[in-house]
Amino acid sequence: MDHTATTATPAADPLDASFDIIARQDLAEAAITALRSDVDEVKSRLDKVARAAGRPAIGGAAPASDAPEVKSFVDGYLRLGREAELKSITSTPPGDGGFAVPRQIDAAIAMLIGKISPIRSVAQVVQTGTAGYRKLVATSSVASGWVSETAPRPETGSPQFAEIAPPSGDLYANPAASQAMLDDVGFDLESWLAGEIATEFARAEGAAFVNGSGINQPEGFLACPTATAEDGVRAFGTMQYIGSGNATGLGTALDTRLIDLVHALRPGHRQGAVFVMNSTTLAAVRKLKSADGAFLWQPGMVEGQPDRLLGYPVIEAEDMPDVAGGAFPIAFGNFRNGYLIAERSATRILRDPFSNKPFVHFYATKRLGGKVLDSAAIKLLKIEA
Repeated sequence: MDHTATTATPAADPLDASFDIIARQDLAEAAITALRSDVDEVKSRLDKVARAAGRPAIGGAAPASDAPEVKSFVDGYLRLGREAELKSITSTPPGDGGFAVPRQIDAAIAMLIGKISPIRSVAQVVQTGTAGYRKLVATSSVASGWVSETAPRPETGSPQFAEIAPPSGDLYANPAASQAMLDDVGFDLESWLAGEIATEFARAEGAAFVNGSGINQPEGFLACPTATAEDGVRAFGTMQYIGSGNATGLGTALDTRLIDLVHALRPGHRQGAVFVMNSTTLAAVRKLKSADGAFLWQPGMVEGQPDRLLGYPVIEAEDMPDVAGGAFPIAFGNFRNGYLIAERSATRILRDPFSNKPFVHFYATKRLGGKVLDSAAIKLLKIEA
């Protein structure tokens, strides 16, 4: 008979089991709380993305940033006139020309101007930090030659330079909104203001780039001296023109005159060259045919491509003169090489609720200059026999 002793296992303490259950419940509740916090954070981010996606864009661009300076400018200054909210953004008081707009709004204005300003779309545009921008342009090339491998290299001549200083002036626009419009939280003030300023700026600068006097405004390319002499013979800064062959109109041999106009331009400038004329002149040109009956003008073959004349794009600039005796209704050239636009990048806005109550005016200004850069890069057609 086996009398081996056995040891009894002590019974579990009910109190310890209760503490264990409570600890596990606490851990579960903490995990659930953390999970809820993460879910709330993700939901908050998704709500912000949804609001940004639903916000109207400025001129087809991406929605403006929710940066503090943009919200302070639009909601604080433009809507309510709270200048104090902009103290940390700019130190320039309104009496000195207004506040510089945030870069997001300024970029939207610049994009819209580029779309509706015909000369700007093809000219050379530089951003400047000062009003007195100058550029040196070579008027002669460096002399060159050929020598043998071991022969001494003779000294070459130095190029000649001309200094181009585009005349400039303050371009301004003054759109107005009623107080009711500003009080309406659904009114997209940012997009409306950018569109109004861009439209007025484009209209004014388009006229100046073509016919500007150069006095407190850009000097237009039609304001340049003109002559019939070819390149290399004319003085620098004088533009060559080709006569139309008719004292009052385009004449019957315009196709040959336009061909002469194209080939008066150096081959290097023809790459990227365009015709510039207003819609009235273009309507007359579209009806012209060559001797074999083919139209000189051809529509763009693909949507978005410009119409073409003799294979070159046509830019409609309504500030070009109509066909008349002594006028220059058609220009042909590489405007990126031939015309320089210099502008200070920042647009400034001054809110004016006092001059025309109950309307609030937004006085916007921008420093802008322009001048012919290379007179050999643009040719003109003149109405003369």
